[in-house]
Amino acid sequence: MILRDEIFNPFFIGRYVDKHYFCDREKDTETLIKHIVNGRNVALISPRRLGKSGLIHHTFAQEAIKEKYTPIYVDIYPTKDLHEFVKALSEAIVKAVRPQKKWHEKFFSFIRSLTVGFTIDAVSGEPSFNISVGDIKHPDKTIRELFEYIEASEKPCILAIDEFQQIREYPQSTTEAFIRSLVQQCSRTSFIFCGSKRHIMTDMFYSPAKPFFQSVISQSLKPIPMDTYTEFAGRMFAERGKFLDKTVAELIYRMFDGCTWYMQMMMNELFALTREGMICTPEYIDFAWENIIMAQEDRFQAILFGLAPKQKQLLYAIARDKRVEGITSSEFVKRHRLVSASSVQAALKPLMKNDIVTCEEGVYRIYDYFFADYLAELC
Repeated sequence: MILRDEIFNPFFIGRYVDKHYFCDREKDTETLIKHIVNGRNVALISPRRLGKSGLIHHTFAQEAIKEKYTPIYVDIYPTKDLHEFVKALSEAIVKAVRPQKKWHEKFFSFIRSLTVGFTIDAVSGEPSFNISVGDIKHPDKTIRELFEYIEASEKPCILAIDEFQQIREYPQSTTEAFIRSLVQQCSRTSFIFCGSKRHIMTDMFYSPAKPFFQSVISQSLKPIPMDTYTEFAGRMFAERGKFLDKTVAELIYRMFDGCTWYMQMMMNELFALTREGMICTPEYIDFAWENIIMAQEDRFQAILFGLAPKQKQLLYAIARDKRVEGITSSEFVKRHRLVSASSVQAALKPLMKNDIVTCEEGVYRIYDYFFADYLAELC
């Protein structure tokens, strides 16, 4: 646990610390808790980096949840197949139950197919769990055992699976139906299926032909209101003897359309640039922006290096326009000297799949705001 007096910069990026550093989401938290305690499985859908995982961890930290449930969180975005899913899920479960006494005895009485991952630390004598993908010989069997284990937990479990739409990318085509069959067999376990690709999540849970049809309550996230975030940011500065011009917070909010992760990144850098007793004014924004771009330049260049020429050409075209409607229209194709509408479609597919380009309500943009600005400067 991190003590508040140990924290220099209060704008955390990509991790949850405690409620003091978590902005708003009070109604979202209340709604999610209501669904959980009433036995409803939830599909939590919103664009990436808007705060889904933060909301999950914040909800899990509430007294009403942590006293009565065993919360389990697993992010499957990096997984590529069912074997990697098993590895991620088993590690998440072990992390959640490790504080329990003699957790390993019950765990391995259920998870017999993974005993290879159990060892005793030679120094401390404590049990540990460490597996590789190669240790997973029968993923279907192991997943079934994992679900049986959490269903038999002393306290009811809440299993939050982040970026759940990733299972659509697995080579095992029956994964969706298989997991749905296991979920149906659980009476004590609540599930939160988080996803950032709205069209895929909508198809998974609302298409009559799909296994998860009508199996969840849907909950979506919207950006935190500007006034709420502005007040939060100003308070974080003031608590450490620094001051934030309200205009700065409002400008940052508008720059990123209220997308939490990017606002936090900028605020983190602005806080670092502001000396104690000083006021952070709009003049600081350009310095912070340049510092962040410079720190990520190698990553941006690596992305470009991995793209085919037509993909780069399309990416630059989107960067010039910032937001694009009618991306295959003759006007867009001709204005940016692209080959054809069909070549745009072919180049767009991998850019979308790899989350380099995103689309919301028919409007395409480069997903990473910093990368978008970096490309715009190159054009």
